Amino acid sequence: MHVLILGGTTEARRLAELLAAGPAGRLPGLRVTTSLAGRVSAPRTPPGEVRVGGFGGADGLAAWLCEHAVDLLVDATHPFAGTIAFHAAHAAATARVPLLALRRPGWRRVEGDVWHEAGSLTEAAALLPALGRRVFLTTGRVGLAAFAPLADPWFLVRSVDAPEGARPPRMEVLLDRGPFTLDGERELLRRHRIDVLVTKDSGGAATAPKLTAAREAGLPVVVVRRPPVPGGVPVVTAPEQAARWVGEAHARRPPHP
Repeated sequence: MHVLILGGTTEARRLAELLAAGPAGRLPGLRVTTSLAGRVSAPRTPPGEVRVGGFGGADGLAAWLCEHAVDLLVDATHPFAGTIAFHAAHAAATARVPLLALRRPGWRRVEGDVWHEAGSLTEAAALLPALGRRVFLTTGRVGLAAFAPLADPWFLVRSVDAPEGARPPRMEVLLDRGPFTLDGERELLRRHRIDVLVTKDSGGAATAPKLTAAREAGLPVVVVRRPPVPGGVPVVTAPEQAARWVGEAHARRPPHP
């Protein structure tokens, strides 16, 4: 059985680890390939086979599934990798390969949060002039063009790799990778005199301390909502659930003659 994981997330790496060494790893004849988009310069590679780069759209992915005899497809990409999610759904249907989406739970508002929800980065940028002048922008290195027209606010942009393309005229780049600590986030907000935070609803614990630090400081937070998972695709929220799905599919396979 050949399982392809569309990865690049902590959950994808954990799933590959479970399939390699956990209970599912004892399944005979299990082959696991993780595909990384190649957008991060030094990715943390998971166990098993790894391929790097795109597929050439949905049709290219469907062709790869057929050419490499993939039996199961797990979309464990970032919650905001909306394009690949729809490519995966189309490719899985074309190649007749079962598809599962693995998505970490989103963050939940708690008492004391001052959240302003936005449906896109463009909507988030439109909210900023009324909320603050010193912005902590944690939406990644792509998408800064949405904030480029804002000449007055100053931006602290944190990303794993250096941003590309259009960007705000007044900004400083902080290259860093989570997980981040609460004390570290408190100090960052204080040192840079941040008065508004902008984040995507990525979920997970690695970058959640910034929300706690903003809550403690009474800062407004602009939260960009996630794109939807394609309709009809089953969704699980934990790598263990995805590993169980693989194990159940393996158990249903007829034995080799």
